[in-house]
Amino acid sequence: MKRDPLSRKGLTRRLPEAWRRPLALAGGAVALAWLVIALAAPVLAPYDPLAQELPRLAAPGPGHWFGTDQLGRDILSRVIHGARVTIPLTMLLVALSVLLGGLLGACAGYFGRWADETIMRVADLVFAFPTVILAMVVAAALGASLTNAVLAVLVVAWPAYARVTRGLVLGVREREFVLSGRLLGFSAWRSLRVDVLPNVTGPVLVLATLDIGTALLLLSGLSFLGLGAKPPSPEWGAMVAGGVEVFDSWWVATFPGLAILTVVLAFNFLGDTLRDALDPRTARAIKERAL
Repeated sequence: MKRDPLSRKGLTRRLPEAWRRPLALAGGAVALAWLVIALAAPVLAPYDPLAQELPRLAAPGPGHWFGTDQLGRDILSRVIHGARVTIPLTMLLVALSVLLGGLLGACAGYFGRWADETIMRVADLVFAFPTVILAMVVAAALGASLTNAVLAVLVVAWPAYARVTRGLVLGVREREFVLSGRLLGFSAWRSLRVDVLPNVTGPVLVLATLDIGTALLLLSGLSFLGLGAKPPSPEWGAMVAGGVEVFDSWWVATFPGLAILTVVLAFNFLGDTLRDALDPRTARAIKERAL
């Protein structure tokens, strides 16, 4: 019997070995599902997430699958709309961290001397403080809001990318193709942009994928402590904080907490898979096990 190349098994076999593993497929499916939920939240949510017209603290049931909170708001609708708040802000935060930290780290590694000393000493200063404590101090100083929470996490997140990028650039800048470009008259910025950065993006991309979960936890943690989202915003960390006030009604905090858990696990699985796929030795080992 001729096998259909468009069948599910055929499509799966076309994927690289690293992406065929169950955790990779599960992480990709969960991440894709949350992105779809975030985009289609107004259509998927059964109720207005801010409306306070339902029975208070109703247990999960057919009418309200995730129950209601102490103000009579549907928790399922708030979790769905919370994806539109938490996930885009987390993606923006990681993108800004990669941009800022990667640029500073590339400059430190390529130019060296005073640029390296200045940037790395500032990074070391940030690393000297506990991440959560420093983020709390910055958020408290700026004022409680989601925008300030993003800035606070950005302050503590960029040094990791700067240090990784600097180490990668130091290993590339003395390679033959980089030196050849400089001998041909390439400016330092052109050499950095054309020859160096494309060769260091892989590990930085892996770190960014893994860091999505960490950034989400930090943002949600700041909102949980009252330093992020303000009521009545349907942000997952703030929703968990609201559930602490009514601890007996377990569903108020459980479902937004599960939303955070699933997103963090999904992107951690994707980051691990991406690391394995970009590492030739790991990819070769996976292929040998598959055979």
